[in-house]
Amino acid sequence: MVSMDSMLTARTIVGTLQQAGVRHVVIGPGSRSAPMVYALAEASHLEGFKLYVRVDERAAAHTALGLSLGSGAPAAVLTTSGTAVGNLMPAVMEAAHADVALIALTADRPAELQGTGANQTTDQRNIFGVHARASVTIDSEDYDPASLRATVKAMVSLSTGTASEPAGPVHLNLRFREPLVPSPDSLAPTDFATGPLPLVHRIADEQWDPRDHDPGRALIRQHTLDVSELPEHHSVVIAGHGAGPVAAEFAHALGLPLFAEPSSNARYGRNAVAGYPLLLGTSAGQDAHPLAEHISHAVIFGRPTLSRQIAALLKRPDVKAAMYLPRPVGWFHRSRRRETMIKELPQLARFAGQGAPGWLAAWQAASNHAQARIESALEQVAEDRHREWSALTAMRAAQVVAATARGNLVIGSSSVIRDIDIAWRPPFTPHSTIYANRGLAGIDGTLSVASGIALATDLRTVVLCGDLTFLYDSLALGSLETEPDLDIVVINDTGGAIFAGLEHGQVAQYPGMSPVVERFFGTPHGTDISALSQAFDIDYQLVNNEFQLMSLLAEPTTGRRVIEVRSDRELRPSTRKAVQEAVRASFV
Repeated sequence: MVSMDSMLTARTIVGTLQQAGVRHVVIGPGSRSAPMVYALAEASHLEGFKLYVRVDERAAAHTALGLSLGSGAPAAVLTTSGTAVGNLMPAVMEAAHADVALIALTADRPAELQGTGANQTTDQRNIFGVHARASVTIDSEDYDPASLRATVKAMVSLSTGTASEPAGPVHLNLRFREPLVPSPDSLAPTDFATGPLPLVHRIADEQWDPRDHDPGRALIRQHTLDVSELPEHHSVVIAGHGAGPVAAEFAHALGLPLFAEPSSNARYGRNAVAGYPLLLGTSAGQDAHPLAEHISHAVIFGRPTLSRQIAALLKRPDVKAAMYLPRPVGWFHRSRRRETMIKELPQLARFAGQGAPGWLAAWQAASNHAQARIESALEQVAEDRHREWSALTAMRAAQVVAATARGNLVIGSSSVIRDIDIAWRPPFTPHSTIYANRGLAGIDGTLSVASGIALATDLRTVVLCGDLTFLYDSLALGSLETEPDLDIVVINDTGGAIFAGLEHGQVAQYPGMSPVVERFFGTPHGTDISALSQAFDIDYQLVNNEFQLMSLLAEPTTGRRVIEVRSDRELRPSTRKAVQEAVRASFV
């Protein structure tokens, strides 16, 4: 052992991170983290090792989250000490609930300064609590390179998950002592090893990469199963967030209808049912299509989060439900779910059975009728609105973006993803990879996550979000060293549109309650998105109809653009009602 030196420690940490497969690090500026910054700068010449700088730690953490999602490998975020660390919490929470590998590197003051009132000093140990898969504080006056490398390597492996533990965020709290800068005689670039060390992946042969759309890779093809020998059931396949192509392949193989959320990346093919939330009726399961009452079995892939109708279906005592769980996940406790947990696809197939004669065809017919009614209702609403000031509703805009986007599509939380879930006709084959923050479904960090995804994949990325989601992460629009190819479509209805579709929309009808609901839930802001875009020197376009929107999204552009669609929030409930009534009329 030798006397601990902050630069020596930082170089060892950086070298081990690079060797363990970390290729992207996002840096928030600060002095206490300087040893790591200098060590990272020394390593930046290595091929494939990339650094990014963000002035806001919230944006930095969400950018790292996006880099992890886009690359399929853990990315890291580095901060200085104090409140900077707390700003990582939203991204850490999202990563924990979405099972995304993320490495939080937080600089800290040495132990002798803790509890003394020293500036920018607080107890950062285990600050992320239950949301971190593991947390370690490196706080030793002795430098043991072998032990330090083993610790860092183990933390990276934990972040990617194991056969018994889900992937997720890990926290390395790094207590550095002065001097925090390299000595003049040690400024030569350090020779780090360039080959990645093997990681303990979750389950290598059952990993799903969200960028992979080839259903031929779906796991069901790895198993030999005679579908004709399976029992016949009125089963449905539910593909929630992160389900992957295996859900579509499973439904296709067994002849079952598929209810797929947009971010499942399974919403394609002839088994995918359009408008399924409306076919399932209300959030209480009322006013459903007659087919819904005949559902006997439900098989879940991924994590369903969008539809209260799906939640109601899964609560029905007459519906037997199973969840495909090939690897550990961190978003639920088994004791809190009623579904049967099944790890192997053959067993899942025996549970679901093959579709009964005419079962899939009946749902396909209902799907076609529902989609036709949705289109007709939206066209009628657009025609009525055209007489006023705009022919593009929020739901139509969401539908157009989902159908037009190529490459990556990042969908914000709240209303827009639900509009897509209702109105988007599933394509025959996938044409984009869809991402969304569905771990905790917050609106924070959406633009930063999209930026990270675009940078990691080097693909043009479209973001669809509401105005509050856009404004919440507006610092992500700041000047960037490497500008991603990003189209940000903002549906601006000057406030929180989702609440009108929840119970609060009914409360607003009560005498004297409309101003209360508008103030505390609608939260009108009056921000000029054009002026905000101009302030960040980002190209801005306002569109008034779907043809303008489609034309802009089809342009082969580079860099970042903000495309604003102005929508009337007061018309959202009537648009949703018109679509619902049109679809339900097709039940007769």
